Amino acid sequence: MNINSVTDRDLEDLIQSADGEDLSILADFITDQGKGRISLDSAVCKTLSEASKIKVFNQSQRSLLAEELRLFGGNAIANMLRGGRGVQYREILCDVADHLKVNYNAKADVGEIEIGVMTKVLEKSLEDMSEEDKKKLFDELGVSYSAGAGSMSAAALIVAARASGFGIYKLTVIVANAIAKALLGRGIPVVVMAPWLRGISILTGPVGWALTALWTAFDLAAPAYRVTVPCVVQLAYMRQKAA
Repeated sequence: MNINSVTDRDLEDLIQSADGEDLSILADFITDQGKGRISLDSAVCKTLSEASKIKVFNQSQRSLLAEELRLFGGNAIANMLRGGRGVQYREILCDVADHLKVNYNAKADVGEIEIGVMTKVLEKSLEDMSEEDKKKLFDELGVSYSAGAGSMSAAALIVAARASGFGIYKLTVIVANAIAKALLGRGIPVVVMAPWLRGISILTGPVGWALTALWTAFDLAAPAYRVTVPCVVQLAYMRQKAA
């Protein structure tokens, strides 16, 4: 099935080369863990759910996954005017960034905008963390923490993460793992993480709980955002993993 022939390298290339375990989480966001959604064709839901269960996606199923995400990114009328096609991933990403009130450059590389989204999610989650948990997070990433620094803490953490090489990837793992646990009841499989990530204690425990509570800070009443926001977070992690 290929209802969307539009070229979208920012999305297609990433999905076509991704691990099945990572795509399984993406598919479960889109299909609501196989339960289906009003705007999702039942045959598409079944196809993606079956692939998600075995964590193996062929080329056609990968393309279908990208198509469905693009369709969720556009509203119904706009999709009809496009002849059934959805929007480009960049448009979805910028829409999510706008919704979360991210300060970003729309002309920037998609990876940079994704990091901006992750930073906003991290910033919101820090607001609900105890000082002790904030210190744990910073210590885990090798960054000194100043109590009471507020939103500046997130900015400092991102700057330090960029300077540390693997820091940004670690942050995307932490955030994506927490989002998946909050919405799906499972996180990113440890087996797909690099060995040096397996021992990160903040993938579970109080810091993870704080991240799972962040959804109350964002207005996700619109059904599309229940799909596009977590999908962008997952794709941000996947892009950093592939870098």
